[in-house]
Amino acid sequence: MPETNVATRQPTSLPAERLLQQLEWRVIKRLDGLLQGDYRTLLRGTGIDLADLREYQLHDDVRHIDWNVTARVGTPHVRVFTEDREMTAWFLLDLSPSVDFGPPGKTKRDQLTGFVAVLARLLTRHGNRVGAVMHGQSERDRVLPARSGRAHVLQLMHMLQPPTKVNAAEPAGATQLHLLLNRAQNSLRRRPAVFVVSDFMSAPGWERPLAQLAQRHDVVAVRLLDPLELELPNIGLILMRDPETGEQLHVDTRNSNFRRRYARLAAEREAQLRENLARAGTDTLELATGDDLLDSMMRFMSLRGLRSKHQARITTRSPQHVNHARS
Repeated sequence: MPETNVATRQPTSLPAERLLQQLEWRVIKRLDGLLQGDYRTLLRGTGIDLADLREYQLHDDVRHIDWNVTARVGTPHVRVFTEDREMTAWFLLDLSPSVDFGPPGKTKRDQLTGFVAVLARLLTRHGNRVGAVMHGQSERDRVLPARSGRAHVLQLMHMLQPPTKVNAAEPAGATQLHLLLNRAQNSLRRRPAVFVVSDFMSAPGWERPLAQLAQRHDVVAVRLLDPLELELPNIGLILMRDPETGEQLHVDTRNSNFRRRYARLAAEREAQLRENLARAGTDTLELATGDDLLDSMMRFMSLRGLRSKHQARITTRSPQHVNHARS
C-alpha cells in the first residue's frame, strides 16, 4: 500500500493549540486525576518482548504455548515475555469523506479528533509514545511515527484537520478499510495497543483483518456515528449525497413509509455491524456526534477496567441518546 511517511515536524495551527488547551483543562486534567498514573488500565499487553522458553505449568496462559517447540521436544513449552515500562499506542484513523458528516463543530471528524487528542495527551505526558496511520483523505496513507511529547500530539491534531476545499479530493468510491487493517497487521511490531477509529462505512472485507489484528494486539474499535444515520426526521424534501461516491438523490422525508424503510434498513445494518465487531474480539466504544467527550472517555475507562479476559464488550449510550435526531 502506498504511504506518505511524515517524519519531519510540521507547523501546528492555532486552532489545534487552542483545542488542546481546552481539552487539557476540561477533560484531560480530570481524567488524569481519576487514573492516578494507572495507564495500564487504558493499554494492555503493550511493549512485550520474548525473554525465555520454559515448560508449561498449570497456571500458564495456553495462548503462550509455543507449538513448534512443543512438537519438537515432545512436552508443552510456553513463551515468557518481559514488559517495557513505556507503552506504545497506534491510532488507525479513517479520514474518508463520510467522517465529515454531522452538525458544525460536532462532526464525526470532530469527535475523532477530540478522542485521539485526549488519549494521546494522557499517554504522552507520562513518557509513552503514540503513532498514527491516516487513511482515506488522500491517495496515500499518511504515517506519523510513534513519539512522545505535547508537540507531537499537536502535530497529530494538525494532520487530522479537514482538507480545504482547494485540496479536497473528488469522491473516490467506497472506503477500503481492509487495506488499512492489512497494512497495520503487516507492519506493527511487538504488541502495541491499537485504536481503530472509523464509522465502518466501508466496502466489505474489513472484518477478517480486524479479527486477525485483534489476535496479535490489544485492539479497541472506536465506532463513529451520527443519529441521522439511524433515523431521518420529517423535514420535507432534501438532497442526500453519498460522501464516498458523490452520488446524489432527492428524497421526501414527509413520506412516513420512506422514513420507516430507512430506519429498518439502518437498524439491520446496525445489528450486523455490532455482530461483526463482537465477532472480531475487540473492545468497542461507540462515539456519537452528540456525545460529551468527558462522558465518552469515562465510558472508555469503564470498558477497559471491567472487560473480562475472554469476552469482548461494546459500550453504548442510552437509547434516547442514540435515537435523538437533530433539529
